Amino acid sequence: MSDAATSLEAPTSVNKAKPIQHHKQTPLEIVRRTVLIIVGAILVGIALEIFLVNNSIIDGGITGISIMSSYLSGIPIGVFLFILNLPFLILGYRTIGKTFALSTLLGVGVLSISTALLHPVSPFTDDILLAAVFGGIFLGAGTGIVIRAGGSLDGTEIIAILLNRKSPFSVGQVVMFINLFILSSAGFVYSWDRAMFSMIAYYIAFKVIDLTIEGFDESKSCWIISDQHKEIGDAITARLGRGVTYLHGEGGYTGDSKKVIFCVINRLEEAKLKTIVGEMDPSAFLAVGNIHDVKGGRFKKKDIH
Repeated sequence: MSDAATSLEAPTSVNKAKPIQHHKQTPLEIVRRTVLIIVGAILVGIALEIFLVNNSIIDGGITGISIMSSYLSGIPIGVFLFILNLPFLILGYRTIGKTFALSTLLGVGVLSISTALLHPVSPFTDDILLAAVFGGIFLGAGTGIVIRAGGSLDGTEIIAILLNRKSPFSVGQVVMFINLFILSSAGFVYSWDRAMFSMIAYYIAFKVIDLTIEGFDESKSCWIISDQHKEIGDAITARLGRGVTYLHGEGGYTGDSKKVIFCVINRLEEAKLKTIVGEMDPSAFLAVGNIHDVKGGRFKKKDIH
């Protein structure tokens, strides 16, 4: 037998790809996540029982449906919160994952129990506007904490994700349509002024959720295209204490080679950055966008002298 034939018949080694190992959370991470979800769910329970429900103000999503169902049937709101969210826990397990489903189950369970325990407590205020404002703040803060911890207290987002796959609308648009329908329904169940106060509470909660998830120290990404890129970059480093990165770019229309300055700042530094760019090159291109999370690299601010 020839050497060529022998080489063809010789067994070859096959490099099998290693299976992807899922990151297992440490006990400290699990405790932290659990505590955040419990705290967030309790805050939402306070918002519902201490401010909103007794003043006939509802929230959007499954929570709003539960409030109206409890009002019409006399059954405690916690029962509806748990039962109506169960189907979405199963969907969440299939579409997002086990950790999300378990976190959501914990959050919904704690929320149901907290509403039952807080139900006998009298509302803090009978002023409808104050109830809407402070109810929205507690509701948004609690929901934001739970979302930040990787869970959810409402199945509306899961419905939106599923509908988004078969419709031209985004997840945010689907959630908005669903909640507008539910909030408008409060006009038929309670009164139209209560529906309007419910929309006020929902808007406040929506903004507080964003603030809770993104944090107060929101970062911004900045892209600057200028012929004075070196001077602008040095000024940003000296006057803002921020590092910059120079990227190579090419004009799509002219084909000219360009240097692009990229840097990350916080919201308080945006005005000063625009002043620096305007002083160095009034014709420079500047784009600023929001960033929710910044990790790694050399983002730490340097001292300004």
